[in-house]
Amino acid sequence: MTPDTENRNLDELDRAILNEIQSHFPLLPRPYAEVAARVGSTEAEVLARVQALYDSGVIRRIGANFTSRKLGYTSTLCAAHVPPEDLERFVQVVNRYPGVTHNYLRRHHYNVWFTLIAPSASRLEEILTEISRESGVEILSFPAVEVFKIKVDFPV
Repeated sequence: MTPDTENRNLDELDRAILNEIQSHFPLLPRPYAEVAARVGSTEAEVLARVQALYDSGVIRRIGANFTSRKLGYTSTLCAAHVPPEDLERFVQVVNRYPGVTHNYLRRHHYNVWFTLIAPSASRLEEILTEISRESGVEILSFPAVEVFKIKVDFPV
């Protein structure tokens, strides 16, 4: 199913819920009741819709975004040349680490890219060494020198 096809299957309530929870998720004891009030629905309906959107893959995750540097963490962008026959195994190894925030395939010699955050530069290097040792793949690391964050919403 293409993104366009998925988008056409969303009704107005689904779209309103998605638009609301992207950047305005309420930090309250019953956040879905608040979302329901904002979109003109019930808490039970919003919960059911969010679950259905998650189950169908429209919603990948719901969670907070933190400015990792302000929490004392460091980050790096990583690239690796992974032979096609080793892709699945390599990605399984990489994805075991909770500090991996993005992981994607590109049509390039360096075909797997991922970002990694860790509590220190030394821990970052340890993780990259562990991944390389276990996967047999050399990883290039491009530590963040300057961070540019833009707020991105995807109007539905």
